[in-house]
Amino acid sequence: MVATSNSRPNKFTYPTLLKACGITKAAKEGLQVHAYLIKQGLHGDGHIRSAGIQMYASFGHMEAAQRMLEEDGETDVICFNAMIDGYLKSGDLDKAKELFEKMEDKNVGSWNVMVTGLARCGMIKEARELFDKITERDDISWSAIIDGYVEGGYYKEALEVFNVMQREEIRPKKFVLSSVLAACANVGALYQGRWIHAYVKKNPTFLDAVLGTALVDMYAKCGRLDMAWDVFETMKDKKVFTWNAMICGLAMHGRAEDAIELFSRMQKEKFRPNGITFVGILNACAHKGMVDEGLKMLDCMEKVYDIKPEMEHYGCIVDLLGRAGLLAEAEELIHSMPMEPSAAVWGALLGGCRKHGNAELGERVGKILIQLEPQNSGRYALLSNIYAKAGRWYDVENLRKLMKERGVKTTPGTSMIDLSGVVHEFKMGEASHPQMKEIYLTLKKMIDRLALEGYSPDISQVLFDIEEEQKETALQYHSEKLAIAFGLINTKPGTTIRIMNSLRICEDCHSAIKLISQVYNREIILRDRARYHHFRNGTCSCQDFW
Repeated sequence: MVATSNSRPNKFTYPTLLKACGITKAAKEGLQVHAYLIKQGLHGDGHIRSAGIQMYASFGHMEAAQRMLEEDGETDVICFNAMIDGYLKSGDLDKAKELFEKMEDKNVGSWNVMVTGLARCGMIKEARELFDKITERDDISWSAIIDGYVEGGYYKEALEVFNVMQREEIRPKKFVLSSVLAACANVGALYQGRWIHAYVKKNPTFLDAVLGTALVDMYAKCGRLDMAWDVFETMKDKKVFTWNAMICGLAMHGRAEDAIELFSRMQKEKFRPNGITFVGILNACAHKGMVDEGLKMLDCMEKVYDIKPEMEHYGCIVDLLGRAGLLAEAEELIHSMPMEPSAAVWGALLGGCRKHGNAELGERVGKILIQLEPQNSGRYALLSNIYAKAGRWYDVENLRKLMKERGVKTTPGTSMIDLSGVVHEFKMGEASHPQMKEIYLTLKKMIDRLALEGYSPDISQVLFDIEEEQKETALQYHSEKLAIAFGLINTKPGTTIRIMNSLRICEDCHSAIKLISQVYNREIILRDRARYHHFRNGTCSCQDFW
């Protein structure tokens, strides 16, 4: 604390000082400031007290925070809110709820603190119930529940709340828009994302680096790389994370050469790349099979840019080598890593084993993964796929038994399609959609038409030892095909169909969609778990390498 000869600190100075101690985790200095305040008789001031409670809570000293709350002096609603926030951040939900319920004079801040804290603790259902009880919501109320949904992965629910916000004619502030754009990006809600972009254009002061980057990311993840590029080029205030978003967007769409070119331009414009930049570049190389370029980038990270490769970077290279069929080299890299390999790294190698049909290595890696993540259904599914392709049905059955014994349930793949701002979701075997009867009828006609063009279902993609006809039927109802049938019904001829898929697209769906794009003269843009596929005139942008 610095004071000139003509000024003295007063009660308005100390809340900021206490906050600074909390942010920097300066516990010793914070205690000294508190002791000084007691000597000066200022510790009873409400603003100082709430700042002190926040400071002690940030150190995890909840007993000291509680004592400060109970000291003689002004104890207003702000102090109680600070104490509730402290309990929530320390994970003591019971005490936070108890104090909240005891409060007689709650303000909107009290409700907001509880909603934010519950959402942060993963109790999103309880957070929503509390949000619905707020009689007079402010901007922070809406932001708290939307952020909670986005951080918890409940993207559709976040968009539903935003739609309610619009119906109530509440003008969203900048900090809400970034969260909503993240939700749009994750479910492919292009219509909603474009509405936000138009809204931002009417409020140009909103467009800073954070919101601009959110727009770039949203457009790239919704399949409109052209619009992402347009936003990126017109942004005046770019940061390193803006360049990273554009590089990662290009990588996701298989535009490796463009990603590398942008990487060079980034440096020419005096932006220093960081670890995330290299994740984007290495992913771009993996999706294009650029082995030499990827290894060169990994090698120069530390030598040229003084960036130590981390787990994610090694995972990208394992993925690159695995996709290229260099499985022995990928395994060797894993064993030479300077850290213990994560499940994600082993998973990248297992994906390579599946792609290239190496059952022996796949079995060994699969068993390592199941040991590391015994409740991850995706690991069992991938190993099961490897066994099924090799005709090892006995091992497939044993794996299914093991899953049953451990209570592991498979997560069905979902496909989402955005139609005029409404996101429709499809799962194999579900018939809840109101148009499902029409969808099934269209799907049958679509498969029959593809058969006339020479399409034959790839039954090697079915993980069950059942009759061939049953395997063909199982493939027919994959969620991607249901979403496409819905798109054909509800859009005009020639309209691009955009689909988001939660899993990696299977080889049968990939072959079928290529043919659908040709037969129906449609561009179909599909984002799976790993990348984008642009199907046009019977071909795919991935060139069958994914």
